[in-house]
Amino acid sequence: MSREPLSQKEIEDRLRELPGWAFEDDRIIRTYRLGSHFAASALVGHIASVQEELNHHSDLTLGYNTVRLSANTHDAGDRVTDADFTLAERVESLAPSHGAA
Repeated sequence: MSREPLSQKEIEDRLRELPGWAFEDDRIIRTYRLGSHFAASALVGHIASVQEELNHHSDLTLGYNTVRLSANTHDAGDRVTDADFTLAERVESLAPSHGAA
């Protein structure tokens, strides 16, 4: 995983492959809606496990039935890198198993 900042065009191109994700304030973000607080909590735990595996940690916000993920790379000057998209892709692949929309 590259930790070099991506250009604006690279970010926009990669976001086209991740419906529901957006670029705001030098971060890629997504909010998932789930069926319950328990389901949202389980998703947070699963995301945390992936973050540990990748050694790349995002900000996670747990709401009643929502999870918001906000990612950029701290050691790249808080810019978006390939590592952020790798994390986003992994989360996208596991979110449906928790009933996330």
